[in-house]
Amino acid sequence: MWTREGWLYLAVVLDLFSRKVVGWAMDKTMERGLVMNALQMALARKPQQGLLHHSDRGSQYASNDYQQLLRDNKIICSMSRKGNCYDNACMESFPACRTGWFATLKQELVCHRQYQTRQEAKQNIFEYIQVWYNRKRRHSSLGYLSPEQFENKGQYQMAA
Repeated sequence: MWTREGWLYLAVVLDLFSRKVVGWAMDKTMERGLVMNALQMALARKPQQGLLHHSDRGSQYASNDYQQLLRDNKIICSMSRKGNCYDNACMESFPACRTGWFATLKQELVCHRQYQTRQEAKQNIFEYIQVWYNRKRRHSSLGYLSPEQFENKGQYQMAA
């Protein structure tokens, strides 16, 4: 996200079953620490065994530190093939696929704002994730429930 102070980068860990954002991090640089912090938050909030982590082939995700964090937590790594943008359609926005998580964030929040500072953007994005997206935003793939409603209804545990 652009602010008048410069770029603010966002890394997100999304539980594809419940569509819940379980981890995120924001920083002024897009380095491996950003994605590691997002994954560490996800692991602290929702520890589970036998997870599959899918990402693109970005250097942050391919870094030795990030790969070690996955191995340390017994998470299976899955990466897109080179040039296969549709593997990450749930997370990213492409001209052919406007249903991704980042497309939703941009359409519902960011494109309507001009942030003065990174802190202002961080606060707004935090509220979007915690207050709106996870708790209130309905998803057709979840029977028109929010991610938290879907998880609380018990469907998450039954299918896991």
